[in-house]
Amino acid sequence: MNYTRIPFKHFVNNESLAMTRQGLKTVQVNVGKLCNQACLHCHVDAGPKRTERMQKNVGERIIKLLERSSGIETVDITGGAPELNENFRSIALAARAFDIEVIDRCNLTVFFEAGQADLPNFLCENKIRVIASLPCYSKENVEQQRGTGVFKKSIEALNLLNELGYGQVGSGLILDLVYNPIGAFLPPEQSKLEQKYKQELQELFHISFNQLFTITNVPISRFLHQLRREQKYDEYMNLLATSFNLQAAEAVMCRSLVSVGWTGELYDCDFNQMLEMPLGGVRKTIWDIDSFNDIPIAAEIAFADHCYACTAGGGSSCGGSLVAVGR
Repeated sequence: MNYTRIPFKHFVNNESLAMTRQGLKTVQVNVGKLCNQACLHCHVDAGPKRTERMQKNVGERIIKLLERSSGIETVDITGGAPELNENFRSIALAARAFDIEVIDRCNLTVFFEAGQADLPNFLCENKIRVIASLPCYSKENVEQQRGTGVFKKSIEALNLLNELGYGQVGSGLILDLVYNPIGAFLPPEQSKLEQKYKQELQELFHISFNQLFTITNVPISRFLHQLRREQKYDEYMNLLATSFNLQAAEAVMCRSLVSVGWTGELYDCDFNQMLEMPLGGVRKTIWDIDSFNDIPIAAEIAFADHCYACTAGGGSSCGGSLVAVGR
């Protein structure tokens, strides 16, 4: 297959897939691009010098919409390093008060930033689920993506979370890890890699965690620039397209998720947000709706060729692979 001849949207139409929104379960909130790291694969293009950040009025509006909404199971807070934004704790506390699960997309090293000493206890006291970035259990691979010194701090942060009860059986404190490939290839089969992670991290550092999520790198932003520098863009896109999985396509996260940007605009997913592709192709903000239930079921989703990444192999989402596929 030559992907350039079959744009993702046309491919989906040709396969007669009903790729519309099924119902809203997850509100993902991106609070901005400020981060204490600048990772090579980051689809947000986040870093310490980025100024894009959610303002207080946007956070307050999100809380009001959550209060008015029904059926929302999860608020997934991301960035940047979401904890560095003033709205992180207020949104998290409000969602927990509404009995909604809260996910913190954590890079771990943020624990050691100024003003964040109490962050681990805040997460623990409010039973916030931590999904932490750790692209490998080896120092070399982690620092290749994330920079010198990141691995040591990440291990220290994981040990700290374990001491609070995260990742421990029966604690109710969920600690999941995220693996991203370091190059132009698909991640390994998720369950097998999870076993390897658990074995290595326990033996080397006495670290426990709940699940490992394998996430396919989406060809946008920094990873796109890397592919083009290495002249691997066509090769990677063809890999994604030829690895298309119908079951994964039917389970993509955008069918049950809405992404809220730091300015309050609505998107089908965080990747579309970075490409400024609005919800269903039509610009809409949190001030245009009275609750998240106003986002219609069976509505069209905005697709483009980067969406091949979510449907390749075992599929990919913010919750890891979508179907079990052995490789």
